[in-house]
Amino acid sequence: MKMELTSTIKHLAEAIQPEMVRIRRAIHRNPELSFQEFETSDLIRRELDNFNIEYTDPSTETGVIAHVRGAHAGPTILLRADIDALPIHEQTDSPFISKNSGVMHACGHDMHTASLLGCGYILHQLREHLKGTIRLVFQPAEEKLPGGASSMISGGILDATETERAPSYCIAQHVMPSSPAGTLGFRSGPFMASADEIYIRIEADGGHAAKPEDLSADSILVAAHMIVALQSIVSRTMPPEIPSVLTIGRIEADGATNIIPSKVLLEGTFRCFDENWRQQAWDRILQVIHHTATAYGAAVDVDIKKGYPGVINDPSLTKLAQDTAAHYLGQDQVEMVPIWMAGEDFAYFSEKCDSLLYTLGVGPSDDLHTPTFCPDESALEIGSGFMAFLTNQAIHNLIKS
Repeated sequence: MKMELTSTIKHLAEAIQPEMVRIRRAIHRNPELSFQEFETSDLIRRELDNFNIEYTDPSTETGVIAHVRGAHAGPTILLRADIDALPIHEQTDSPFISKNSGVMHACGHDMHTASLLGCGYILHQLREHLKGTIRLVFQPAEEKLPGGASSMISGGILDATETERAPSYCIAQHVMPSSPAGTLGFRSGPFMASADEIYIRIEADGGHAAKPEDLSADSILVAAHMIVALQSIVSRTMPPEIPSVLTIGRIEADGATNIIPSKVLLEGTFRCFDENWRQQAWDRILQVIHHTATAYGAAVDVDIKKGYPGVINDPSLTKLAQDTAAHYLGQDQVEMVPIWMAGEDFAYFSEKCDSLLYTLGVGPSDDLHTPTFCPDESALEIGSGFMAFLTNQAIHNLIKS
């Protein structure tokens, strides 16, 4: 029976592959930033209508929740895809290049969305044999704090209803350009880092670049010392067993060759895998910033925005997924992946529910968050088929236990 189901799902995934490619390209051509995904949500609803899958609108302005209801009572499993794009100007030669200047699906959310729609189609075709309910969650705003996941959770996406149990598992996938197309990657336990945002405003007297001695402080020099000093937090005070990254990714200083600006803005991120160290690092970041500014005579204002927690993959669900992937694809297409310093608001699901975020290879391609990212669309067939197969196996596992 298991081999027969495998064959059926693979056949359905192959059949729906052209539609997933069409959907993915339509989404890619019309990317929308976080909390602005109105056209994307409309497209998702139209495709769900085409598949005869029922849906509701969540508490967020954008996003969609769909339901595949099995013919028999059983557990609820939540499958999630994110739908927003990034503020990046696309630089590919794709025939379906972004029409929205400065906005691009550079993180694969168009792939995630098309794959989940395909998975929903497959599960809907198998509904007579399904037990329980599958919640398909098309989530907005993964790329921008406070993120769409927390809003949807506050709106009750993880709650039971009169006709459905609360989700027993939450499952998502993320494209991985460094892995060959169609491979699946897994890591048990801590997988992705917490991600906080740092905003620093340095102020001093602006003036002529030839007369720095007349200024209260040189804001550019203060910023330079501050950036170097911040790096010592990770290199000199970080516990060696806790992976951490502190990066200043943006500097804004409106000076010139002959002008020292009165203001410098710095923006960066801090990421780690331990909540106790995370809080200690915030305190150390604030100390370094304020002490450096004081030492050089500048005023400073700091805002550390608490970001997403780390993604924790449930060990038993991860093991089930690995074994299922080996059966579905063969062991040679299954890999164990290292921890990933990227942040993901799927972490909020993993805080509340036994969860799994695994990777779907779409390489070779340039990296995520680059203007030349170009995933291999052939991965959609495995992305949709495996998620449907894993969902079915997870339901059987829950019923057995």
